[in-house]
Amino acid sequence: MKELVIISGKGGTGKTSVTASFAALAERPVMADCDVDAADLHLVLTPEIRQRNDFYSGHEAVIRPQDCINCGVCMDPCRFGAVVEVDMATNGASFAIDPIACEGCGVCVWLCPTKAIDFPERLCGEWMVSSTRYGPMVHAQLGVAAENSGKLVTAVREMARLLAEQESRKLIIIDGPPGIGCATIAAMTGASLALAVTEPTVSGEHDLERILSLARHFGIPVSVCVNKWDLNPEMTERIENKAVQAGARIVGRIRYDRAMTYAQMQAQAAVEANAACAADIRQVWRQLEL
Repeated sequence: MKELVIISGKGGTGKTSVTASFAALAERPVMADCDVDAADLHLVLTPEIRQRNDFYSGHEAVIRPQDCINCGVCMDPCRFGAVVEVDMATNGASFAIDPIACEGCGVCVWLCPTKAIDFPERLCGEWMVSSTRYGPMVHAQLGVAAENSGKLVTAVREMARLLAEQESRKLIIIDGPPGIGCATIAAMTGASLALAVTEPTVSGEHDLERILSLARHFGIPVSVCVNKWDLNPEMTERIENKAVQAGARIVGRIRYDRAMTYAQMQAQAAVEANAACAADIRQVWRQLEL
């Protein structure tokens, strides 16, 4: 089984667009959308959800109004300002926990003299298993202000591997998060190959350097393609030269094509709509030699 992760040092480079086309070109793949903070692969692949699963991570403090003696001991030690004063007429207690501000450190639970603060696991989002026209897809949605996106990415990848094993599918295509943070590390670790999609801009050049450094650190072979290369051919040449010097392999260029946007508006990948850029994407796919 191989795992191809499509990554980018920054958002908006066309990573998901390329992933959707690869899903159409691959033979019986499993798709995993690991951009859990802002998932959008579903907009093109229109999955039919078969299974939903809650994602719990960390804890949050919850004051029980009936047991709170309004002493305020929990307020000052909270360095995150999560303990707030409330109207006793509606709450029954002078204090409550702001769930958005609470970091789940537990200091208020430890200090409460009457043990009136519960500390349940925090519901941080959900992950789904769906059917698409190209095969099974695992995707997720992190909750508002929720953390531990890396842990959720790991859950998505583990489920994708399980599906691939159960259905004898030999390729997992991962739509990775942008940047080089925890979620990206979780999406890349142990992958067979990474494809870095970048764009011919100064920020694209800078962030590609960071993502190549990350891949090199984890020993993951990485290929590079420049999307919308014809908007700045000189910068494209510069980016490709730097990528080669960093040990990456150049697998092609994708031209700027408005038809890709129109295809996405119809919930289609570029290769399904026969956009002009589809030939470029097919060439990149062939060069990956999966």
